[in-house]
Amino acid sequence: MITRIFIYCIIAFGILNTISCKIDSKVKPLVTDDDIVLSWPDYFPTPVYNFEENPRTKEGFLLGKKLFYDPLLSRDNTISCGSCHQQFVAFAHSDHDFSHGIDNLLGVRNSPVLFNLMWQKEFFWDGGSKHIEVQPIGPITNPIEMDETLENVITKLSNRADYRSLFKSAFNSDSITSQQMLKALVQFMGSFISATSRYDKHLQDPGKHPFSTDEKSGLAIFEQKCGSCHAPPLFTDNSYRNNGLDETFVDSGRFHITNINSDMGKFKVPTLRNIELSYPYMHDGRFESLEEVLSHYTNGVKQSGTLDPTLANGINLSATEKTQIVAFLKTLTDIEFTKDERFKE
Repeated sequence: MITRIFIYCIIAFGILNTISCKIDSKVKPLVTDDDIVLSWPDYFPTPVYNFEENPRTKEGFLLGKKLFYDPLLSRDNTISCGSCHQQFVAFAHSDHDFSHGIDNLLGVRNSPVLFNLMWQKEFFWDGGSKHIEVQPIGPITNPIEMDETLENVITKLSNRADYRSLFKSAFNSDSITSQQMLKALVQFMGSFISATSRYDKHLQDPGKHPFSTDEKSGLAIFEQKCGSCHAPPLFTDNSYRNNGLDETFVDSGRFHITNINSDMGKFKVPTLRNIELSYPYMHDGRFESLEEVLSHYTNGVKQSGTLDPTLANGINLSATEKTQIVAFLKTLTDIEFTKDERFKE
């Protein structure tokens, strides 16, 4: 009798398990073909990188995602790309002046945000990388960031059955190469498009998404006094400028790459999209708030031989104008992007 009951229980469990499997099979996958379709507003410029030689697939996207969050890419398997580029702060490093790397070493610059990368020709604060597919090599091989070699990374990946399967699915190859790894990372990171802020919604339908009085005034002041460097819609002109942080330079900036004296102390103009989230500010994270940044431009600009001419006399802003500019800048915060399930670890 007990045996018969036990058999009935096993049969019942099998039926329930089968039903649950059928239900689970109907659950939407984490990433579908539709999810990896790239889109952006028609007022965005033509991207620099177009994926023609790196066709995006959900398999490549998921591989890139796994690589982005895997500390295996570092020497002692402790630091991942995602360690210093966190989604909830627009893939910057939350509240850190400098990035934290291998062996608890501190970097020398603030971690920049990672989004709208398709529209960039050069990367890093000094433009030291000229191509999006090459950019990840910098942090992977930097001795105070991830301190690894591409050869060792590929060896570690090749020794893992899960990665062999993922690379096979993504690239239909029995071997794993550094080029494949970099292309997969770009398929993931290149998908980081921030274009659903309140500013974007206002631009597309101002009646449905109106600005407050302070936000409207802030936009007008911003366009007049800040927009030449932080040009919409990307809110950067991708140029290199000395914005008067120092009279003498601890960090030579762009000069480090070009060895041209006129580039001394110049750094890439950062995007202001999601600026509310990505503090602290400047290449060395010296300012904790947007108010501090604006105060620098009104009365803190340091004179030097390479200072941007537009800042020779600072920027004249009243206390009210500063408040209004900050109100506008907060409309550039893209919460939908920072909560996008596709990009979560």
